Amino acid sequence: MPFPVHPPTHAECTGAMRSVRDALDLLGGKWKLPIIVGLSNGPQRFKQLQREVVGITAKMLSKELKELEINGLLTRHVQADTVPVAVTYTLASYGKTLFPVIEALHQWGQQHRTHIMHPGAAAMLEEAAG
Repeated sequence: MPFPVHPPTHAECTGAMRSVRDALDLLGGKWKLPIIVGLSNGPQRFKQLQREVVGITAKMLSKELKELEINGLLTRHVQADTVPVAVTYTLASYGKTLFPVIEALHQWGQQHRTHIMHPGAAAMLEEAAG
């Protein structure tokens, strides 16, 4: 929902906040977005993904992958005809709809870092944009 030009009504605010809360409930925390980014380059096995998402434990990765699968953001493929069984995780098409959100967070994060670490440069950027 784009932010309205007019002052939002109570119902519009409530609806917008519900949507934002839903997104934050799913994607909030330290690991879900890094896992999604880790899967953005293609399918990964569990250990590959654990190496990609630096600092995550196997237990936490397993928990987060289950939640992302339940919510339709990734798919889990089990290849039972191999020893040991090969499990591969792939970003689902629904998960790929997060790419613009991740890019917007990336851009805002860079802007925020500049704002905090170099306040003079941030003020000049804000003036140029405004």
